[in-house]
Amino acid sequence: MAMATPERSPDQAGVEEAVRTLLAWMGDDPERKGLRGTPGRVARALAELSSGYRDDPAALLSVDLEEAVERQLVVVRGITFHSLCEHHLLPFFGWAAIAYLPDGHLAGLSKLARVVAAHARRLQVQERLTEEVAATLDRGLRPRGLAVALTAEHLCLSMRGAARPGHSTVTVATRGELAKDPSAREEALRLMAGARP
Repeated sequence: MAMATPERSPDQAGVEEAVRTLLAWMGDDPERKGLRGTPGRVARALAELSSGYRDDPAALLSVDLEEAVERQLVVVRGITFHSLCEHHLLPFFGWAAIAYLPDGHLAGLSKLARVVAAHARRLQVQERLTEEVAATLDRGLRPRGLAVALTAEHLCLSMRGAARPGHSTVTVATRGELAKDPSAREEALRLMAGARP
């Protein structure tokens, strides 16, 4: 969901001035034709990429919880996300898979994706992002068991430093029966695998 373009304000102007400073530091002329609009575009992009700071993930989940008719495992996979690494401000992106054992409530499937997006649109590390999504879902759904798996490529590893593109990093957080029962956890993770869209 795209965020509305922020109004020009002293804060917006300060961000744009900082981008002009960065462009000059990188060795280019912020006043050349191709770069004149860049500071405003970068400020608007960063406002959108950090919109998760203005969202309450728990509130996104709590709306429209339905009564669970059955207590079977629910698996949603292929939820794409994009985030910014807090160490280099470079993107990392991938897909999430969520499995839960309902205990009275089912979430609308789009709500699960919105919870992932709200946490991802903040400065993050993948490990914390996985735990935050799991914690929000665990509090909001109160399931008997929960597993969250994120698979991502990090541009800070692909483009700089070790410069190793094509890698993927997987993080998993589990709660309840899916943390305590090895066979239930194995089944959930098997169903969650292959989640790449």
